[in-house]
Amino acid sequence: MSGEYRDLVAWQQAMELVRQIYRVTRDFPREEVYGLTAQVRRAAVSVASNIAEGQGRQSRPEFYQFLSKARGSLMEVETQVLIAFDLGFINQTKCDSLIALSSRVGKLINGLMRSLRQRSSA
Repeated sequence: MSGEYRDLVAWQQAMELVRQIYRVTRDFPREEVYGLTAQVRRAAVSVASNIAEGQGRQSRPEFYQFLSKARGSLMEVETQVLIAFDLGFINQTKCDSLIALSSRVGKLINGLMRSLRQRSSA
């Protein structure tokens, strides 16, 4: 695989998601530090980490597998953001912003996965 994971727009946007999640969760209730705060942060970090690890693998099937894991972690992030909204930890504006960013990351991951599938079938 050519290039660096840092060149991937999907990774760059996933890193922005991590930054935004960390900013937003600073305001979560203190009793959530080992609960939802830790869980949503870990899931967001997992998205970017899986993209990077997959790109660093030596085969397209492995990269695809790690992108699939990244997409799963992204769905965790979205669910946890919605839980945070439902519990009143974040407002509608922050929720919408995080979901929109997550959606962009998801589209980029899906595009990478589609590209890998097309290359392997060619």
